[in-house]
Amino acid sequence: MARRIVDAGFPTTLWARRPESLAPFADTTAAVASTPRELGAGCDVLGVCVVDDAGVDEVLRGPDGALAEMADGSVVVVHSTVHPTTCRRLQDDFPALRVVDAPVSGGGHQAAAGELLVMVGGPPDALDACRQVLEAFGHPVLHLGPLGAGQEAKVLNNTVFAAQLALAAEAFALAEARGLDRQALAAVLADGSGRSYAAEVVTGTGFDLAALAPFAGDLLAKDVGILVDRFDVGPSALVAAADAALDRMGVERKESTP
Repeated sequence: MARRIVDAGFPTTLWARRPESLAPFADTTAAVASTPRELGAGCDVLGVCVVDDAGVDEVLRGPDGALAEMADGSVVVVHSTVHPTTCRRLQDDFPALRVVDAPVSGGGHQAAAGELLVMVGGPPDALDACRQVLEAFGHPVLHLGPLGAGQEAKVLNNTVFAAQLALAAEAFALAEARGLDRQALAAVLADGSGRSYAAEVVTGTGFDLAALAPFAGDLLAKDVGILVDRFDVGPSALVAAADAALDRMGVERKESTP
């Protein structure tokens, strides 16, 4: 994402908790801030991409945080998948800034191609102020509604993905029990009416969802927990299927604590 912004010609300043992650930018025009506070002072659009709510607060808040010296009217873009309340609390606590949430979906290859799906929540004028930056790495860039709406769309998307993982894993288990060739069934699910990206992922694990746990288990458990906290789902086939996928991965849905 950062490389696309730099290559698009935007004056860019970077900071990272792991300094070694900045090494690939040594041959670019990007400047490097020594602290989050210095980063915020030099940016009118600041994007944060860390793992969770605690990470967002850690790098943005406090006397040494990135928001301590940002100019009034600047835009803070939360790309991390976090609780919507975390984004709204930032706006309440920093009313002179404009906060948008813009979680993304897609891998590194999609980011490099400028084809990440970007889900935005926040005031339209704030999105207008940063849209060109988002479009450096995102297509499409979709406005879902007020602040927090992008996060709600992201956890809906990830919960559907988790549910589909469970359905695909069950389909392959049923196929194996009946003596069907699972690789052939994978080809069916790639091109048939039941086609599913989740089926491709399950196939790639060797038909064992537990293999996904080190990479996606905790993140999906967090996102399903946020959905359950934000949406009055009641008895839900969607959440039940997502929980089944988490169970196959050996993780439990996390309580959401914004």
